[in-house]
Amino acid sequence: MQDTLQRGDRVLVDKLTPWFGSEPERGEVVVFHDPGGWLDDGPADEGGIGSALRTGLSWIGLMPSDEDQDLIKRVIAVGGDTVECQQGGQVVVNGQALDESAYLFPGNTPCDDQPFGPLTVPEGRLWVMGDHRQNSLDSRYHQNLEGGGTVSEDDVVGRAVVVAWPVTRWSVLSVPDTFGSVSDAAGAVAPGAVGLAGAVPLVLWRRRRMLGAAEGAAVDVADGVGDADGDGGRGGEDSGTRG
Repeated sequence: MQDTLQRGDRVLVDKLTPWFGSEPERGEVVVFHDPGGWLDDGPADEGGIGSALRTGLSWIGLMPSDEDQDLIKRVIAVGGDTVECQQGGQVVVNGQALDESAYLFPGNTPCDDQPFGPLTVPEGRLWVMGDHRQNSLDSRYHQNLEGGGTVSEDDVVGRAVVVAWPVTRWSVLSVPDTFGSVSDAAGAVAPGAVGLAGAVPLVLWRRRRMLGAAEGAAVDVADGVGDADGDGGRGGEDSGTRG
């Protein structure tokens, strides 16, 4: 994930809260569990120096160490999206070319090392890529595995929101503007809209029920929404989970 993250960086992770309908979005940097097989392989033909190369890349933050079970990468496309990148071209999501100059590692190309697509991301899954594109074992390199290189939303630990350590590197990991120009896939319905549609009849049902109960007795009612775990939904994550 260089230069967005550097070796030794620690990030705060906002754990996703599905009970509020939160889902990963394009452009977010997310931490996720190994979907299976991502930590066991590498780019083809390492020229007989695989072990030394892996150790070196792990040290500078480009590959996970043997002890790590999580990874950190940027969400490029979500369920229902069509994504592709051809040799010498840009990453294209739902027909919109991304301007990745704000976060790609200097000198990197969007995908010249491993072009792909076009392909459609299955619902409930994510297409993820590292910002140090030419040294990132991301979705492109795992298309032979179950899920076709995509990551299940169920495997996502949360969104990396802030580089918290060292203090000299403190910064917010915001979503790059280029993702705002990407339209949803045809026929897609925003999760928020679905949640609102379901919430309206629920509120009306509760109101009718409360009015009916009020005919027989007067009660004090305190409605609230809180964090049952008391941790605010946040946790620390070492950027050693590689990208």
